[in-house]
Amino acid sequence: MDQVEIPLDQFETYADGLDHSEDLAFDQDGILWAGGEAGQIYRIREKGRIEEVTNIGGFCLGLTFSASDELFVCNAKLASIIRVGKNGKSALFADSAGSRKLKQPNYGVFDSQGNLYVSDSGEWSTSSGCVVRFDRHGKGTIFLDPPQPFPNGMALSSDERLLFIAQSHTDDVLKVEILPDGAAGQREVYAKGLERIPDGLAFDMAGNLYVSCYASDNIYRVTPDRRVSQLAYDRAGTILARPTNIAFGGPSNAYLYVTNLGRWHINRVHLGIAGQPLANQR
Repeated sequence: MDQVEIPLDQFETYADGLDHSEDLAFDQDGILWAGGEAGQIYRIREKGRIEEVTNIGGFCLGLTFSASDELFVCNAKLASIIRVGKNGKSALFADSAGSRKLKQPNYGVFDSQGNLYVSDSGEWSTSSGCVVRFDRHGKGTIFLDPPQPFPNGMALSSDERLLFIAQSHTDDVLKVEILPDGAAGQREVYAKGLERIPDGLAFDMAGNLYVSCYASDNIYRVTPDRRVSQLAYDRAGTILARPTNIAFGGPSNAYLYVTNLGRWHINRVHLGIAGQPLANQR
C-alpha cells in the first residue's frame, strides 16, 4: 500500500483562510459549508469565496444536512448539537440522548427518514464513546453502547441498512446493521490497518469507501470487496495537512473535498466518479 493512486499535484486549493476547519458539507444547492475551531460557520458559494455566516462559539466538528436541508453542527466544547439556519440563526438541538449527556458529539449523518446518527466520541485518552440516534421527532437513544474506541466519522450504505463508523483508537472501520426498528444489529470490522487515526468517511456511487486519516496525512480507498489501497499521501503534511473529514461535491458530484485541521485550507481532487448522494441530495 505504499504506492498512491493520485499524486498530490492533482489536488487544488478550493478555499483558504479558514480557522482550522474540521468538517464540511454540501447543501441542496451544491454550496459548501464548513466550521471553524472557534465556532465559525462558513459558507463557500464558489472557489475562493468565503463568507462567515455566524459564530456559535465552542469548536465546530461534524456538519450535516437533513433531508429538508437544515444544517446540524456537532460542537465539542459546547458538548451539544446545534441547529443552524441559512440566515445564521442557531438553536440547541440536543445536549443529551435519553439519560446520557453528550460528552463529545463528533459527527452526524441523516438518513432519508429524518433519523440522525451521531458519534459521541467520549474522552480521547480512553475508549469511552458511543453512537446515539435521534428519530425524526428529536427523541434520542443509544444506538451503540459505550465503551466504543473513539467513534468518529460515519457514513450510511446506499440502502441505509448499514452504518459505517471510523474508530480512531483502533485504526479501523466498523460496519453495523440497522434493524427495521432502528436498533443496532450485527456488527463487524469492515476494514482495518487504516493508519493512523481514521477520521472521515464518504462513499462513491460504486460503493468504494474513502477514509481520511488525521495523524498520517493520507486518504485510503476501500473497495466493496474490502481491498484497501492508498488514494493519496502527503509526507510533508502541507497539502493534506491533518485531513479530518471528506465530502463529495462540485461538478457532477465527482470531486472529493478535504478539510485540513492542521492548516487553513480546503482542497479538492477530481475522482471521475460521483459520490453517493446524501439525505439532502436525493
